[in-house]
Amino acid sequence: MDFELKTLTRARVCTEKCDALVVLISQEALAQGAGDDPVSQLAALAVKSGDFEAKPGKLLAGYRTVGIAATRLVLAGVGDGSPKNVRTAVTAAMNGLKNGNIRRVVLSLAALNEPSVEVVRAAVVACGDAGYAYTLTKSKAATAALERVVLAVTDGSRAQAGFDKGVGLAKGIALAREWGNRPANHATPILLAGAAKELGKLPKVKADVLGPKEVAKLGMGSFMAVAQGSVEPLRFIVLRYDGAAKAAAPVVLVGKGITFDTGGISIKPAGEMDEMKFDMCGAASVLGTFRALAELKPAINVIGLIPACENMPDGHAIKPGDVVTSMSGQTIEILNTDAEGRLVLCDALTYAERFKPQAVIDIATLTGACVVALGGVRSGMFSSDDALAKALSDAGESSLDLCWRLPLDEDYAEGLKTNFADVANVAGRAGGAITAAKFLQRFTAKFPWAHLDIAGTAWKSGAAKGATGRPVALLVDYLLGQATPIAKTKAKQAGKAATGARPVRKPASKPRAA
Repeated sequence: MDFELKTLTRARVCTEKCDALVVLISQEALAQGAGDDPVSQLAALAVKSGDFEAKPGKLLAGYRTVGIAATRLVLAGVGDGSPKNVRTAVTAAMNGLKNGNIRRVVLSLAALNEPSVEVVRAAVVACGDAGYAYTLTKSKAATAALERVVLAVTDGSRAQAGFDKGVGLAKGIALAREWGNRPANHATPILLAGAAKELGKLPKVKADVLGPKEVAKLGMGSFMAVAQGSVEPLRFIVLRYDGAAKAAAPVVLVGKGITFDTGGISIKPAGEMDEMKFDMCGAASVLGTFRALAELKPAINVIGLIPACENMPDGHAIKPGDVVTSMSGQTIEILNTDAEGRLVLCDALTYAERFKPQAVIDIATLTGACVVALGGVRSGMFSSDDALAKALSDAGESSLDLCWRLPLDEDYAEGLKTNFADVANVAGRAGGAITAAKFLQRFTAKFPWAHLDIAGTAWKSGAAKGATGRPVALLVDYLLGQATPIAKTKAKQAGKAATGARPVRKPASKPRAA
């Protein structure tokens, strides 16, 4: 799907030829009364007759409406015009058009009063989400008819930043959804590494892939232990986005890449085990974030680490009671082989130390306990640093990709004690999401760290089964927020240099998720 930003007045929108015209109508617009254009007059008449109201997601559809050049017209209520309500309205309208022979849609924000960056972005991302369709393994998959969405606004220059951000996010989220949705035999560690190499062809992005020999040389005994039960060889993926000065400390994103999780010897029940193809959605979110970074080109350095393997139960598989040695040197007693995500993540977290990062964020479909705690609304967030936690929480709010901070009290680590190793990989059932985070925290002493448990938000079950692309939007907003100070510092130093002043160097501040 292609996107276009176009400056159009309300009257000009009515004369725009397209397959469908979607007009967002706010309560404020209705309160101002009918304008001179046909859409405004139609909306006022529909409200007066009780056939339409501006509640979020309320729709009124017309066909070959008098005075409207578009074949189809859809009025969509957005309530107070907030980004959340705009997303709801656009999603409802676009989903209603998906099954028709619609190739070009004009989405008009002209009736909204100077929409903010966040509103414009929400509209574009909602269009991208509604337009995504999985087709890879379908023999007779219908090609999506929708080819182009034109975003109509009254001030194109004002809307440009939100439009650009929305397009970048839409591409990143679509990539994350695509790889999350692919069956495990179409998303092996090798194929996942291939996706990373494709990203390495984009501006400012580089990709390196390590195989079993290189991983063994690094001493990643915990990661290798999970992979040893599968015939599919592991891959350790290292992505780099270089958007700032080489000396600038990067943010490191670590994505859990279990491309299929049977549970290993501690095998899962058969019911819904097919959904364990989604156990690499943390990795998919890292891929999607790098796709968005390549589009948006922020002034920041970012490293992406993806430990990718399968968790299978063959004769070589690890067994409950086995003890392995992690890259950090800490020994781990594996009491449950289905708590494998933390075993691959801990070695990746240790590997992250070499980059001297300003912050490290791991993203993982880690625990069913987090699903029980937060459902599919918010991702669980844990952090050893208050500033980092606040930045992630704020990014979740601004991107509509919500998270919720959970505690890391030291008392929760008691259940991880064992007589046979430095730490066990599981504690009891109580507080399972927290004890998993406490396990990971043992490997993060050398940098500010946060853990996002996306087990409840990375995919949907039932009739709407499929990957959501979360938390790409949250991660991108966080990274863009970190990039701004770097750009300002550069400009400030350049200004001082131009006046002959000597810039004062200050130490970089450190903003502080199985």
